[in-house]
Amino acid sequence: MFGIDSPELLVIAIVALVVIGPKELPNLLRSWGKWMTKMRGMASEFRGHVDEMVRQSDLDAVKKQLDAVPGLDLQSLDPTKQIKSMIQEGVTEGEKALADARSAIDNPLVEPESAPQIGAEPAASVADPAPDWAPAPAVTVAEVPPPAAPVAPQPAEEKPAKAVVAG
Repeated sequence: MFGIDSPELLVIAIVALVVIGPKELPNLLRSWGKWMTKMRGMASEFRGHVDEMVRQSDLDAVKKQLDAVPGLDLQSLDPTKQIKSMIQEGVTEGEKALADARSAIDNPLVEPESAPQIGAEPAASVADPAPDWAPAPAVTVAEVPPPAAPVAPQPAEEKPAKAVVAG
């Protein structure tokens, strides 16, 4: 560190202890540490500003090169505009679907555009075709099968008791 070897650093520490004294030496070292911390912070801040200026100059040079290319529009390459337009399209489609749903709820008597189709096959009998508006034939009591007879619970089998051995 600064070309000072260990024996030289030891001599400086002994001289500081004799000149400053053991009472004031900790305070001096503490203030010296704070000063060094401030200096390091200022140096890193300066280095950060210099690095930022270098980056800006590099970016400016790249921007000039891109601007020099004919037919290249940097504004059209902005991804945020593309994302915003896609989101806006989705919002308008959603609002349209919501408006359609509201109109279907407000006017329930109007059939929707794609009504579900019933897949019922017409009867094979051609002799007496029933019209579509005719009610379904009534089911009589004789056609309904009788309920199953209740099953009576069977008694549980008893297990033989264990013999107790008297001792």
